[in-house]
Amino acid sequence: MVNDQSTYRIERDSMGERQIPSTVYYGIQTLRAIENFPISGLRPLPLYVDAGILIKKATAIANGELGCIPQEISQAIVQAADEVLQGNLRDQFVVDVYQAGAGTSHHMNLNEVLANRALEILGDEKGNYQRVSPNDHVNYGQSTNDVIPTAIRIGGLLALEHHLYPALSEAIAALDTKAEEYQDVVRSGRTHLQDAVPVRMGETFRAWAQILSDHLTRIETAAQDLTVLGLGGSAAGTGLNTHPDYRYRVAELLADFIDQPIKPAPHLMAAMQSMAPFVNVSGAIRNLAQDLVKLSHDLRLMDSGPMTGFKEIQLPPVQPGSSIMPGKYNPVIAEMTSMVCFQVMGYDSAIALAAQAGQLELNVMMPLIAYNLIQSITILGNTIGTLAEKCLKGITVRRDRCLEYAEKSLSLVTALNTHIGYLNAAAVAKESLETGKSLRQIVLEKGLMTEAELAQVLDLETMSKMPEN
Repeated sequence: MVNDQSTYRIERDSMGERQIPSTVYYGIQTLRAIENFPISGLRPLPLYVDAGILIKKATAIANGELGCIPQEISQAIVQAADEVLQGNLRDQFVVDVYQAGAGTSHHMNLNEVLANRALEILGDEKGNYQRVSPNDHVNYGQSTNDVIPTAIRIGGLLALEHHLYPALSEAIAALDTKAEEYQDVVRSGRTHLQDAVPVRMGETFRAWAQILSDHLTRIETAAQDLTVLGLGGSAAGTGLNTHPDYRYRVAELLADFIDQPIKPAPHLMAAMQSMAPFVNVSGAIRNLAQDLVKLSHDLRLMDSGPMTGFKEIQLPPVQPGSSIMPGKYNPVIAEMTSMVCFQVMGYDSAIALAAQAGQLELNVMMPLIAYNLIQSITILGNTIGTLAEKCLKGITVRRDRCLEYAEKSLSLVTALNTHIGYLNAAAVAKESLETGKSLRQIVLEKGLMTEAELAQVLDLETMSKMPEN
């Protein structure tokens, strides 16, 4: 750096002083973190930044109203926060995901950026922390130990509302539409990847829709834990250096900001120490991911071919499938879905390990939990949205192929069990497989049933009909 004071400012902390580029809004603690943690190149997720900034906005308003910081400074911090929420200064949040325990480095990055922008708003120079301090004003009554778990909660709720819930609803609606469109199509069921009794294609789609709908309910239930905040507990849950009304006012403001039923925890120390809400939500997300893998594999199997596979459905082609085989199209959206789901499962495992690693009044692994949870929700939501738009909505069903397989399935013999007995039915199936004769022909040859009886029992429409609720 050129030794010219026009290009840098001097900032001091308890460890000494450093030169800070004059153009940046972060300060000395952020600079130390940049130097200390050149680990992954991953910066904080946008929704995690939003969550932290919303907290700082709410705390500035509350502390200003309660007389804990001057109104002029409160208003400047709020204006700075609003500017960040509108998209400004986003490049100033620079601390690596893998950083100081509990998230102190990221937390101070937020405090410094808001303090320096507030100083500019007040007509002052960046770095004049005697007037607006990252610690004494932006962070008044707060600690990393209650801000970061709150930011994880707010970030998780934002990710669910912005990414996962809309995408899941879209996928469920797409599957319901396909269920209605293809309710009359009968296909061969398969268990153990072997022929099974016939089912309706419409019910196949409807089952997938129900599975996703059930997951949506589970996730919404788990997410209720995220609305209970330990903010106001300060360093260890005792509320040291906070106004008695502070935690209630901040919760009220955050509830208004994100339109969620935010409330203070009944025991702040418990809310700050336990990572159980994040494990609970992550587990629900993992559960969804596991069923999405199964769904994506089903789509790939049913689309396999076109000449040597099932090819009961056609997934919409979205790009050429091979660098060497002309005309080949692959189920790439379904393949991508499985890959993302595997990553989500990995994130969940890391969250579980991090959640158990707290000691006494603090869990220092919160930065890992924050990134993994919010990233899981975000990428899974984006994936489901893409799956719905580029795959599910464009599925077509090969009616002729489905009917052919259904009529050929040896498992149709199952319908004969109650008429000729299990052992006789097994013998008929074995002979059909060995001779190539149809089930109908063999039953008639053996005199086990009449033509009229067979016509009634082996009716595909009747066999594949779902029971009434």
